[in-house]
Amino acid sequence: MFHVKLHGDDAMARGADEKLAARRIKLPRRVVEKPLRQVGKRLLMALFVLLLTVLVVWLDRGGYHDNANDQVDLLDCFYYATVTLSTTGYGDIVPYSDSARLINILVITPLRVLFLIILVGTTLEVLTERTREEWRLSRWRKNLREHTVVVGFGTKGRSALQTLLATGIQKEQIVIVDPSSKVIDTANAEGFTGVVGDATRSDVLLRAEIQKARQIVIATQRDDTAVLVTLTARQLNRGAKIVAAVREEENAPLLKQSGADAVITSASAAGRLLGLSVLSPSAGTVMEDLIHQGSGLDLIERPVRKAEVGRGVRETEDLVVSVLRGHRLLAYDDPHASPLQLTDRLITIVRAAPTAHQVRLGPAD
Repeated sequence: MFHVKLHGDDAMARGADEKLAARRIKLPRRVVEKPLRQVGKRLLMALFVLLLTVLVVWLDRGGYHDNANDQVDLLDCFYYATVTLSTTGYGDIVPYSDSARLINILVITPLRVLFLIILVGTTLEVLTERTREEWRLSRWRKNLREHTVVVGFGTKGRSALQTLLATGIQKEQIVIVDPSSKVIDTANAEGFTGVVGDATRSDVLLRAEIQKARQIVIATQRDDTAVLVTLTARQLNRGAKIVAAVREEENAPLLKQSGADAVITSASAAGRLLGLSVLSPSAGTVMEDLIHQGSGLDLIERPVRKAEVGRGVRETEDLVVSVLRGHRLLAYDDPHASPLQLTDRLITIVRAAPTAHQVRLGPAD
């Protein structure tokens, strides 16, 4: 067994950069261009405007007067274009002919405005992006209901997500919580919404809207962290289904006492699958197929159909392995399992059919 610490050992091990990012919610988005490429394009546009201004001044250089030597050469054209576009305007080179002044009004002035827009475009884009992100976050909070919160985006968390997606849950209905900002960036790149922070803290879970969640998957790296997350999650959401993973089987009862509806012992499960594969490689292959949703055979939970009410377990079209009646899980050969009742839910083995409608695992809608 272990001793649960107040904030968990994981929180003590994080770097300062993780603490600074701990209060952020990251929504998935498409990155159109890399920042360096955007800056490069802006510089090329500014250079183009500068060269165009130089060309305009050079073609009408006879209409300009230089206080230094009364002549305007190519260098003077670059100088005049630079100080004019930047609105510096020293006044040592001035347009004096009617054509030069008209060109300044109709051409040089619009180019100056365009040049300034390009220079301040980055600032404007940042302000626009900030407003857009605030609007997206507000809309996300408003529309998020009955979603799934996954705590931990490691190997176990990713595997759980693959199964959830295979059962028909959309990425928009999944929120990932992880202490690493880099991990959340990876989740964003895959289309998931992420919350950076310590999931043992209630304020972090509240940012994931856990109080409105339908189900919570806890796949942390440490068992003590899983206990703290389970306690906090159950306190914030009394009705959500909580499934947690632990490494050591002896810690499973503590997770259930903390509020988990189901506890999966990763080490023991892997060991049993290894032992089964040694005794019967084919049986091991079938078991591995069953836990990989969306291919081969699938293990699903569905409600009893009206046509099945009153029938025996063996009279259904699907291969029923268990009957869930209230809070009791009855084996297929249990005498009390038959006849089936309308409120029952069946655990069945079916052929995977991604295009067919399947009722996803979980409580009835």
